[in-house]
Amino acid sequence: MLAMAGDGTDAAFVDEVEPTVTISEYMDGIEAEELEADLVLGGDDGNECTYGAGYLKRQAVFSCLTCVPDGVAGVCTACCLACHDGHEVVELWTKRNFRCDCGNSKFGGHLCKLSPEKDPENPANSYNQNFKGSYCTCSRPYPDPEAKEQVEMIQCCICEDWFHEDHIGLDSLEKIPRDEEGEPLYEEFICHQCSPVCYFLKLYPDTIWASSKQSSASEAVTADSNGMEGGSSGHADTEKNENGAPVDRQSIENTSVEENCTKDIAASDKSILGDNSGGNCKIGVDINTTSADSEKTMPFFMSKGWRETLCKCGTCTNFYAQRGIAHLTDKEDSIEEYEKIAKQKREKKLEQQEGAEANFINSLNHVQKIEILSGINDMKNEFQSFMRKGSRSA
Repeated sequence: MLAMAGDGTDAAFVDEVEPTVTISEYMDGIEAEELEADLVLGGDDGNECTYGAGYLKRQAVFSCLTCVPDGVAGVCTACCLACHDGHEVVELWTKRNFRCDCGNSKFGGHLCKLSPEKDPENPANSYNQNFKGSYCTCSRPYPDPEAKEQVEMIQCCICEDWFHEDHIGLDSLEKIPRDEEGEPLYEEFICHQCSPVCYFLKLYPDTIWASSKQSSASEAVTADSNGMEGGSSGHADTEKNENGAPVDRQSIENTSVEENCTKDIAASDKSILGDNSGGNCKIGVDINTTSADSEKTMPFFMSKGWRETLCKCGTCTNFYAQRGIAHLTDKEDSIEEYEKIAKQKREKKLEQQEGAEANFINSLNHVQKIEILSGINDMKNEFQSFMRKGSRSA
């Protein structure tokens, strides 16, 4: 690898020293990659097609453009490995309420190797532009072969499309809630195309919105006449946060930014809402009478635990269903819950592996144990020698 020399010599290049990697760092890297894979795959070992389980609330999905160039089909992890190895496959991370399509009528007579008996189609499946390998409002692929630098994207929890941060309708990226290290302070994101459907969220306390130090000084705008009871509807102007919801300035001054973004809704804020006992509506307003601002649509950045605050009375529940967002009240729909279940599966799998290894060792006699331990030690020494040679040659 070459780099420009820093000694003032024109057009001089020097070899850049490759960083050395210890065995511990190498193993930690492998473990981190395995954990990341388990989180994406939801702990699925990829041995069985998920078709028989029906429409799963959330699972890893892949689109094979070799078999279905139009991008109107998705397959599960096991089918991606067993039936589409070597094909042009788009990794979609996770999708909600999806059933494996592999081998159905969209695949032109190519049956699934793992579960060949399937219905011609799965009518409840939903397919967006991601299945064609396109993302964001710019409809570019990821990775983008024409981009000088691959920029990370964020996923909308409503439409499940992925967006570049500079394509979400903000006039400044500083309005995205982040901590001082640049890490996101929001748990979920609702894109500017889906936010009008979720306008009712502005009826809830401002603690459901993620906020940040960078955006705490938002400018004053006209108050929403549909604000909550007890709000500042009698004033001409009120301050709003980056999501367009009314901000309680005194509350923000008394509570740290980090706490607002990472803790569950505080008990004091919950007291602003009613409860669902006896079928009562938490917000005390007919949700069907709310409508989006005539202002420019903006993305929403939601704080930790915001879904738990949503009203589940009959009127609100019907409202969610009519607008295709009933999943917001389903705890198992969230990425956080999906990854939590994946971690539990991983821990259980590791415990089983450790138990199997212990049982195997215990089944050996003394001589066999010594031979195995000796072999492991020899392999470790050879690996260390290989790593040292590699660092010296660099």
